This record gives sequence, structure tokens and C-alpha cells, in this order.
Amino acid sequence: MPDVRTHSDQVLRSLRQSGPLTRGELAELCGLSRTTLYEVVSRLVDHGLVVATVPDTVPRGRGRPAEQLALNPDAGRSLGIDFGRRVVRVAAMAVLHDDIGTASEPCRPDAPWPERVALARRLAGTLTGGRPRFDVLNGVGVAVTDPAADASAQVDRRALAALIGRGFGTRVRLDGAPRLAALAETVWGAAKGQRDVLYLQLSDRVGGALVSAGALHHGAHGRSGEFGHIGVEPAGTPCACGGRGCLQTVASTTAVLNAYRATAGVRDLAAALCAGEPAAHAAVRRAGTYAGRVLAGLANALGPGAVVVGGELVTAAPALMEAVRRELWANVVRWGSRPPLLVRRAELGDFAAALGAVLLLRRPADTASIKSARGAFNPAPEY
Repeated sequence: MPDVRTHSDQVLRSLRQSGPLTRGELAELCGLSRTTLYEVVSRLVDHGLVVATVPDTVPRGRGRPAEQLALNPDAGRSLGIDFGRRVVRVAAMAVLHDDIGTASEPCRPDAPWPERVALARRLAGTLTGGRPRFDVLNGVGVAVTDPAADASAQVDRRALAALIGRGFGTRVRLDGAPRLAALAETVWGAAKGQRDVLYLQLSDRVGGALVSAGALHHGAHGRSGEFGHIGVEPAGTPCACGGRGCLQTVASTTAVLNAYRATAGVRDLAAALCAGEPAAHAAVRRAGTYAGRVLAGLANALGPGAVVVGGELVTAAPALMEAVRRELWANVVRWGSRPPLLVRRAELGDFAAALGAVLLLRRPADTASIKSARGAFNPAPEY
């Protein structure tokens, strides 16, 4: 019995690389018998992944012109949305074509959710030539922030999913923004090809995620990755979570800016770093040192193959990675002849969470196209 999944992947790959082909050309290119090709193509057409057409440009003659098979341009299209506090980011992917587009636009911090969803719809339209085809979407993935202690920022996930579902007319999946950024980095970014990845996000909120055996780890209650609330200074600054001296209080963008401005006034931190100002480098080193210690402890406990650090603070202060690496490598346990732990700066920037949200809609038929995303995937709940 033919391996239909393998042959389907082969046919889709050939059509993506060569463009429209007749059945005869496709059979020769794939090395498949006519019977096997007929079965595979029939399944792909039934699932809407492949379309069969008769080209208008074929000269008329005796007999019916040979049909050509091509990828359905509207198949496998998914949207990912990252609702930031001051910006909405959208990523759109036509999976079968390996085509990814992104768009963003600022929004007011107090903008109501219906206004934000309308903005996301408009951005989605810009990625499809101004003519959004929401009827062909596989679904919408959404990145949300999961603050552990800020009750005013809590999101009613079911209500938000229902609102987005009505706006786009399709299914919706939601997950935490740091987790989705981590997933995207394993597919397209700094940890591409790695299956066990520890991710730390240093932004206004410090968070993180664990990718284990290619799957996102959510924990028993879906709240894993609260690395920002690991204590690093027992007598340190009180944290919004009720603790004291959490990593959030020393390694968030706000904490680093406050530490710098306490000694140097209001000068721009990035400019001060470029100028080599000692106070700026001291503030960044302090944050990186504590982040490195936390990552070392997590790495010793979880055994990842790679550690990725991302977020606004890393983007604004690249020197922070020096302190992270130094502290992490000084404290992580080395096991015999095993390869050294990879420690990398995130590569996908501001769109990481939106790109990860696209991957929430991944289907088994899509994995052949997203080559680096093979393996298990633990999806977020669907609403």
C-alpha cells in the first residue's frame, strides 16, 4: 500500500518548486506510477490543496487539452495576530507557498478590543492586496500577554476569542506571547532545528517558555514560563506578584531604565551604551547577570539544547548578551562529552509572537511545507 502522506508531501513540493504541471509531467518528476499519482492527486484536490485547470493559452486542436495541476493559491492560509499594548502586529502565511507577510500599526494603549480587532482586520487586508479573503482562512492564531499579578491587564480569553472569531469568521487559538515567540524562533529564528529550547523574553514584562521535544510546554494550568517571578534578590524591590526581588524587578526594561536614570538622569540608554558610559553598562550588566543566573538554573534542571534570549531590552542593549553568556556558562553544569549549550540572541524581532501565532493553526498537511517545524506540536486550546 503506498505511503500516501509521503507521496502527498512529494507532490506538493514538486508543484511548489516547478509550478503547474500535467499529470504526466508530475508522475515523471515524482517517480510515481499513474495509479499512485491518481490516488494522491485526488486526495489533494478533495482537500482543496491542489486545483486542476485547463490553460487558456493551450492551442486548440484535436482532443481535450491536458489538465494542469497547481497549488491552490488560497489553501493553507493562516493569520497570526499579536495585540501589543501600543501596537497591533499581523503575520499572514500561505503555507503551501512558503509565503509569509507581516504588517503593523500603532494603537492607543486604552483602545477597546473591538477597535483593535478592526485594526487587525485592516492590516490583514493589506497583506492580501487590499482584498481580505477571510472565507479561505484556516484560522487565526492570537498572542496574548499573561501577566501573573497585574489584574488590570488580565484578558478574558473566551470573550476575546469569540470577538475575534466573529470578526474573521473562523476558528481562533490563543496562547501566551512569550511561548509563541519561542515557537517561532525554533522554526525560523535563532533556534531553528532545535527541539529542546529555553526562551527568555526581556521586555517591559519578563517572561519565557520551554519547547520540549518540539512541543510547547504549557504546564498543568497553562501558565508555564513565568521566569520573571523567580527570586534573585531576597531583600530586593517588591514585585507586583507579591514577592520581592523577582527577576522582573531587575531585568525588565523599566527596571534597567530606572537603575540607569537613578545615577545618570534622563539620558537615552541606547545612546549612553554606544558612548561607553559606565553607568549605562553597569545597569545592563546587572540585568544580564541576574538573567544568566536564572537561565543557568533552568538549564541545569531542564537540559535544553539551546537558550534564546529576546525582547526589547536585548534589542536596545546588545551588550546585555555578554553578561548573560558569561554568567550562564559560569554556572551551567557541563556533562562529559556532550556539546556545549547554545546561547543565542533572538532573531525574529518584534514580529516573533505574531509569527508564532501563525503556527498555532498548523495542520498535518502543512508540515511538509514548514520544513523546520516537523515533530510533535502541542496546540493551545481552541475557542
